Amino acid sequence: MTDETVINGSTADHLHEPVVRYARRDFPLLENTLTVGEALGVIRRTGVGERIIYFYVIDDDDERLVGIVPTRRLLTSAPEVRIGDIMVTNVITLPEAATIFEALELFVKKKFLAFPIVNQEGQMVGVIDIGFFSDEQVSIVERQHIEDIFQLIGFGIEQLKGRSVFGVFRYRFPWLLATIASGTTCALLAGYYQTTLAETIVLAFFLTLVLGLGESVSIQSMTVALQKLHFGRPSFPNYLSSLRSEVSATALLGVVCGGVVGSFAWLWRGETGPAAVIGVSIFLAIVTAGVIGLSIPTVLHAIREDSKIAAGPITLALADIMTLLFYLNAARCLL
Repeated sequence: MTDETVINGSTADHLHEPVVRYARRDFPLLENTLTVGEALGVIRRTGVGERIIYFYVIDDDDERLVGIVPTRRLLTSAPEVRIGDIMVTNVITLPEAATIFEALELFVKKKFLAFPIVNQEGQMVGVIDIGFFSDEQVSIVERQHIEDIFQLIGFGIEQLKGRSVFGVFRYRFPWLLATIASGTTCALLAGYYQTTLAETIVLAFFLTLVLGLGESVSIQSMTVALQKLHFGRPSFPNYLSSLRSEVSATALLGVVCGGVVGSFAWLWRGETGPAAVIGVSIFLAIVTAGVIGLSIPTVLHAIREDSKIAAGPITLALADIMTLLFYLNAARCLL
């Protein structure tokens, strides 16, 4: 079974099913007022189920989960010791509405062997343990998280595996042409607007900062898009929903960042016009960068471009060009 088969199609739907549907319920519950001896008696009468890793402790009044007792601690404690005195109270739980994928993420992050599932009142409704997941599924999620990080800096692990040095070069270089093209375009644009920059030198001082903000936001948005494409079923309605959220978030980021940098420019140089240009440009650049960062991975997926190595260079190239266009045209129009 390939990674793509596991993540996409019917398996992607399976990962978003409620985990409580597959939870075990063959476990004893121990009241926190019991002694160890009494708890062992309860366990002998009710049985321990198919797999017992932890024993779960509930409040004897409202039956809320209040702690867990590791098997070793229960067996090695004196019979007269109260369960409430040896239980671990910092319990990590899964909500009843959690999906299989959310449970899998928690296993990978926390490295525990089992997690209790609780309802809104904090009462236990089941247990999910690591035995539910195959080793293959866990390794896929871990590989996918690692691959996401490499994709952001222009690498695709599977695509580069087994290639010669020249093969790696041929695979990576075409996408770097996007960066070369964008850099050349930005240089030409700066040359075309050199009079504007010369007349208001403060704009040149903030050029790197404005470009950097656009690039940072585009990479953040691209990261979110890649994650959703890996573990969700892409569709146009989903894209529109993500786009609305991204525009709202980046608009707020743009207002704050533009206000901060524009205010600093005004306080430093005392020139209202350039400060306004800087603030407005940052707002427009950040919103546009968010849209680009979300859209490029989606488009690549839509055209079945498996080489996600393209996402980073293309996203950054477009973000740089659009940011510079906003910056220089705002300066020409407002100054």
